[in-house]
Amino acid sequence: MICLETPTVLWGIGTWYVDFTQIADERVVELLQRAAPPAAGGAVPREERTVKRSDPPEPADEVAVDVGPVRLLGQLVVPEQADGIVIFVHGSGSSRHSPRNRYMASVLNRAGLGTLLLDLLTAEEEYERGTVFDIELLAGRLAQVTNWLSDQPWAAVLPVGYFGAGTGAAAALWAAAEPGSRVAAVVSRGGRPDLAGARLAAVRAATLLIVGGCDELVMELNQAAQEGLTCENGLEIIPDATRLFEEPGALESVADLTRNWFTDHFGRTRVG
Repeated sequence: MICLETPTVLWGIGTWYVDFTQIADERVVELLQRAAPPAAGGAVPREERTVKRSDPPEPADEVAVDVGPVRLLGQLVVPEQADGIVIFVHGSGSSRHSPRNRYMASVLNRAGLGTLLLDLLTAEEEYERGTVFDIELLAGRLAQVTNWLSDQPWAAVLPVGYFGAGTGAAAALWAAAEPGSRVAAVVSRGGRPDLAGARLAAVRAATLLIVGGCDELVMELNQAAQEGLTCENGLEIIPDATRLFEEPGALESVADLTRNWFTDHFGRTRVG
């Protein structure tokens, strides 16, 4: 065995793939059947052995945004004639390299939406518990990144959305509640919107909360947070799903709901 690289921080296997999209059990069975030895009577025709591939993922640009004394890193993808751009705000223990985040971003990219997967904390700050739960700090940085994005000529006319998970959902709603915020829509996936507290009532962006049916505590917290929202909002519960939506079809359901929410509300709020 030849090992080309031994990273100090591996994160996860999905980090090292350009496209780590999940596939359904039915697809696995189909591929196994195609790989099986041909039945008596001749070889399988070549066209029947061809594996169909999804559209290749859009190339990602590495970006760095200076926010005060720190430099935040992200991955930016903007399809041609994008209808809007979604900034990903993940919680603790995740990053812009997360396979779940990258899968979600690929679904939005194929729907014609741009994505910015961003780390709001530096690698050193990720290990400071007080910083991880400093929602005001995270929201302030997110707002500055949004301003940076708005200053890009190609992004000036595009609606902006936030996709938050964990504590990132609270940061997204806190930032969306700022006066003059241009955020059109927010989606929370298994998030903690309750941590935005009194700020919830000031959110004007259409907000969708998505939780797993088996994540009872977080579901209760989301239901309480929904009561504090005065904007257009919705709560979707994915049956039999846990916090990370690892069950078959769960993450795909989240992706479908997220894509539809953003494309619907971006269509109403395009700038210009």
